[in-house]
Amino acid sequence: MKRYKRIYILLGVLCAACVVTFAVSRYEARKEQIESGEAVVWELDTDAVESLSWEYEGQTLSFHKEDSWSYDEDAAFPVDEEKIHALLEQFQAFGVSFTITDPEDLSQYGLDDPVCTISIGTADETYTVLLGDFSTMDSQRYVSIGDGNVYLAQSDPLDAFDAELSDLIQNDELPSLDQVSEIVFSGTENYTITYEEDSTDTYREEDVYFTQQNGAHVPLDTDRVEDYLYTLEYLDLTDYVTYDASEEDLAAYGLDAPELTVTVDYTAEDADGNETSETLVLHVSRDLAELASQEGDASEEADSSDETEETAEDITAYARVDDSPIVYQITGDEYLALLATSYDDLRHAEVLPAAFANVSQIDITLEGTDYTIASEGSAEDRTYTYQDEELEITDLQSALESLTADSFTDEEPTQRQEISLTLHLDLEGQPTVQIDLYRYDGSYCLAVVDGEPVSLVARSAVVTLIEAVNAIVLN
Repeated sequence: MKRYKRIYILLGVLCAACVVTFAVSRYEARKEQIESGEAVVWELDTDAVESLSWEYEGQTLSFHKEDSWSYDEDAAFPVDEEKIHALLEQFQAFGVSFTITDPEDLSQYGLDDPVCTISIGTADETYTVLLGDFSTMDSQRYVSIGDGNVYLAQSDPLDAFDAELSDLIQNDELPSLDQVSEIVFSGTENYTITYEEDSTDTYREEDVYFTQQNGAHVPLDTDRVEDYLYTLEYLDLTDYVTYDASEEDLAAYGLDAPELTVTVDYTAEDADGNETSETLVLHVSRDLAELASQEGDASEEADSSDETEETAEDITAYARVDDSPIVYQITGDEYLALLATSYDDLRHAEVLPAAFANVSQIDITLEGTDYTIASEGSAEDRTYTYQDEELEITDLQSALESLTADSFTDEEPTQRQEISLTLHLDLEGQPTVQIDLYRYDGSYCLAVVDGEPVSLVARSAVVTLIEAVNAIVLN
């Protein structure tokens, strides 16, 4: 009998537990409901927002708007208003995937101790947005917007609010430099480059950039000049060292008297599509202590045979756009590219100053014997002959076009002539170009063009040229 009594008691306890469990589950279902389905739960009028602040990883950033946005800690900080707007834009139509109503335990969602707290103020109200845990199962973040519910956000606000102050600065913008009319260098180099189409001072159609050199109007290599403009246009101006430079700051960064100032006149379009004339000014300087050390090292090296090769990683340099209050640190590679502004940096490296397609005749002197290669036709349809025999000119053309400067020089030749070529050009006035190549040392030959020493070229390239000529004249 006692055994049956114990069984009845146990059955009673089990029934009571079931009743309690059912009651609790019904209570929880009533208190905390999860509703799936995408919805917009908040529409913020971003134009009405007058303050924005957030705390994340121990850092608090606060901004307010009067006529424009300002940083609360320093009114001199140049705020990028588009970036502030991008932060607020997330709540313009805040979309969610799940809604948890009447949550009992916010710690389940990481909202008892949020990873980020955002405060948004208008003239009438202040909203507090809490960012909780990231649900790895749903790949979304739990968010509270202060209405008593917990949401899984369709887009994670922390992606935008994980920001440093430096991310919100209004950096100077560098313009597109597709239509440049003039470039002026001052400092380490002092000369002007002008854009000129259809100039008569070149044998190349593609030459449009010119400068004055030793009293002559000379072409520059279009690719090299445009590569330099590309360096300017895409210079990384994001790593600022000060956003409110004083005279003392400019002196400390060497920008009170820059090493190099580049001034570019260019054509842009305004908002209405009208062309406007604009000017970009960029100042560049190296860290003063490094510059002094470099100059000292150069002086010591001149007195010794030891040379210490400096790398880009050894360089600390700064840049400033026009009279902007922001000073940026730039990389060593950018600094070296910006200072590569000499005539030799931007001139043509090719010894042949014309397109080979325009060469109508070649007079050659080799080992005291003269040869002439003639042609018929024009441009790409030209055929070449030697002693009335049609030639395959490809090897000779390639050898001529491969004569490029290893370095430039104005040294006069002192050794014997290896080969001389006079090229007749099928251009207006039927001009000629004379190229004389002289032995220089075991590695190089000296190229003289129209009587002027120009460059040292690889001796191997000259040997290839001589072999190409011999293949024709000795065949």
